[in-house]
Amino acid sequence: MRPHPLLAVFLVATLALAACGGAAATPSREPTPSPEPSGAPTAGLDGRTFLSTGITGHGLVAGSQVRLAFQGGSLSANAGCNSMSGGYEVVGGRLELGPMATTEIACEEPLMALDQWLAAFLPDAGIVLDGDTLTLDKDGVTLTLTDRVVADPDRPLLGTHWVVESLVSAGAVSSVPVGVTAALTFSDGKVDVESGCNRGSGSAKVTDTTITFGPIATTRMACPEPAMAVETAVLAPLEGEVTYAIEADTLMLEGDGSGLVLRAMP
Repeated sequence: MRPHPLLAVFLVATLALAACGGAAATPSREPTPSPEPSGAPTAGLDGRTFLSTGITGHGLVAGSQVRLAFQGGSLSANAGCNSMSGGYEVVGGRLELGPMATTEIACEEPLMALDQWLAAFLPDAGIVLDGDTLTLDKDGVTLTLTDRVVADPDRPLLGTHWVVESLVSAGAVSSVPVGVTAALTFSDGKVDVESGCNRGSGSAKVTDTTITFGPIATTRMACPEPAMAVETAVLAPLEGEVTYAIEADTLMLEGDGSGLVLRAMP
């Protein structure tokens, strides 16, 4: 499944928020036009995302993971703080990069150092794709990555407890305040809603790409702010037909001018 456009916006915003508590990310320069793919293994890379599953000769920051996404001659890379992107091609078994645009987030020093290492490691690294396993090697370091679909498969919509992490309005993403919990649980033809204040349920007709919500009936309890504001934002997109996309443990709902980003929880 190709990432949903608004899901991609959220993923970038989430990395920024997680890395530095909400600091805005700004590109340092514009990427150059992407070169044309040069052939294998580029053709096998296109449209795929890989997550690091092993490394020798170097260490990663605890809890961090290298993420490489290849799309139409462009590579985007992230190791837990800043994201970089630009054109790439594979020549003679090595990864060649054009000038890379990068965000400028001030993260904790270990993550900043990891960013610098990754930016130096990727250009001219040896690259081998074997099925779902991608291997990069350079200067005595071997980085092993696995196709995201295998390493972190999409969770099912039905039966998963989806906790709201972010609220989307007019393309802007904001986090749910600490201490407020909102969640959706879908079953066959139905959705149960925890709105941040009240609870409710309603009908939900699901297709591969859309969910059509019927009226959501909720309790009528009055809660203090910010719980009431979260409730308003959570219920806003749960009307009529909305589009949705799932990538790994992230669910994105996009309605008319509003949306939700949710995370699968036990």
